[in-house]
Amino acid sequence: MNTQPQCTCQAAPKLIFPCSGASDVGGLSDRAARQMTLDLEGKMYCLAGIGGRVEGIMANTKAAARVLVIDGCKEECARKTMELAGFSGFAHLQLERDLGFEKGATRVTAARIRQVADRGAALPAT
Repeated sequence: MNTQPQCTCQAAPKLIFPCSGASDVGGLSDRAARQMTLDLEGKMYCLAGIGGRVEGIMANTKAAARVLVIDGCKEECARKTMELAGFSGFAHLQLERDLGFEKGATRVTAARIRQVADRGAALPAT
């Protein structure tokens, strides 16, 4: 029996890791990742699993064709989590820097969710 972590995907996936933080821009990053999943632009994946070094999640992420990390604010917790786990070369969208959404002053709306999802989908993999 093979006990090594295995990628459970059919083909190399495109994974999306939003910060999903407690602020408005964290919520916006989460909702945009869910929208991108519905749009078939990728699959929202578990940032907590990266932080916890869950073997299957780490293996699937290493096997991904593309990884997009979405941070709501300048703290960039999602990017830092990915880098501390040894990942690099991912696309990164930071809502405050890249779209001007200010933490504590950005209402989550359908239009903003669409704007973030579209911007994330358009980013090239690095």
